[in-house]
Amino acid sequence: MKQPHIRTFSYHYREKYGQPIGKIAVDIGHPCPNREKGGCIFCRSASFTPAYLLKTDNITAQIAKGKKSPLKGRFKNYFTYFQQETATAMAAEKLLPICDLALRDSDCIGIIISTRPDYIENEFLSGLASLLESTKKECLIELGVQSAHEKSLTFLNRNHSFEDVRSAVQRIRQYKVFETGAHLIFGIPGENEDDMIATVQKVCGMGINAIKLHHLQVVRDTPLHDMYVRREVRLFSFEEYCQLLLKILPFIPAEVTIHRLCATSHPDILVAPRWNILAATLSKKLMGKMTENGIYQGDKSY
Repeated sequence: MKQPHIRTFSYHYREKYGQPIGKIAVDIGHPCPNREKGGCIFCRSASFTPAYLLKTDNITAQIAKGKKSPLKGRFKNYFTYFQQETATAMAAEKLLPICDLALRDSDCIGIIISTRPDYIENEFLSGLASLLESTKKECLIELGVQSAHEKSLTFLNRNHSFEDVRSAVQRIRQYKVFETGAHLIFGIPGENEDDMIATVQKVCGMGINAIKLHHLQVVRDTPLHDMYVRREVRLFSFEEYCQLLLKILPFIPAEVTIHRLCATSHPDILVAPRWNILAATLSKKLMGKMTENGIYQGDKSY
């Protein structure tokens, strides 16, 4: 198959399974522990919670609703996506049975766990590895990295270091059944283009399998919102962000799957930037520019 300009989630899993693969987000109701330390300045859980998802529903009910809503008959198979808060902050003896329940659904090909790098415990990893081996399913553990620069992590009130990221990736990669992913934010105040490219190079240099790219967004009723009101934060225009991606994508190895190219906060609580453009539109525009200029993901990753 001809090399794609971007190895998107859709492309990668269609190539792997011969059919489109969906995601069903679930909420186990366990809060992110960083909220006790003020929380990340950009974060408000409502900004990324699907409309069908109610934490009062059990996991079985959430998955059933997910099959009716986001999948809508378009996808037979799916990943159960532990997207909300920091799932791995839950005790392993409580979280592992939930993972097991999700994996037992015949339509589920695996799970994706989105979490913090400072909440990756060996007890959970070993237990989950055993579940994956017994069910023959797959698992991607996505780490919220955001930046490789300590000044930026401090600014965002992440309360972890980049060394925590390195340590987490090393521990995850000890188990062959796991894939590792990273979330990055572009446009953090104080970072320039070279800083953002350096983050991509450092993160990809750890041998990750997947990546999510986000532009900085201001969500209502967050500390970042207050900074934005005080005009302390500058945000990307749509064109500026597209130009940045054209420069950054060549530094991401061609074999790394890009799950997301931009942030997607709920419009009712999104303050800025309000591009009023669908993610699919950005992707189409970007693909056109890459084709026009002969740019491919991975061109500069050597």
